[in-house]
Amino acid sequence: MKINTSQGETKPFLHNGRHEVEIMQIDEGTSEYKGVPFFACRFENDEGFVEQRFYTSEQGRPILLQLFEAAGVEIKKELDTDALLHKKVSILVDERSYDDPQTGNEKTIKQASDFRKVNR
Repeated sequence: MKINTSQGETKPFLHNGRHEVEIMQIDEGTSEYKGVPFFACRFENDEGFVEQRFYTSEQGRPILLQLFEAAGVEIKKELDTDALLHKKVSILVDERSYDDPQTGNEKTIKQASDFRKVNR
């Protein structure tokens, strides 16, 4: 059997641990269950990738600010996610489990956290 892959699908998930990555793609949306706006970043390097959602709620603001600071983007009253594209940051990749609200089953996902500046 032959299986076609789309652009970017030829890389595996990054293994758990700290990685220097580039922000290659940003998508916007709203959460499926509570309608909270978010943007999702695709963090990528030669070893693989991980995607992470950033919710634009009051609770998510400290994490957003940490990401923008790590990317070297000036913190202003209004932040533009496009300023993050192709910026390099250091991330910690690990796994997180949660109960899926739709099925009640436990799901485990890869996530990026602990955003830091890359020593340039």
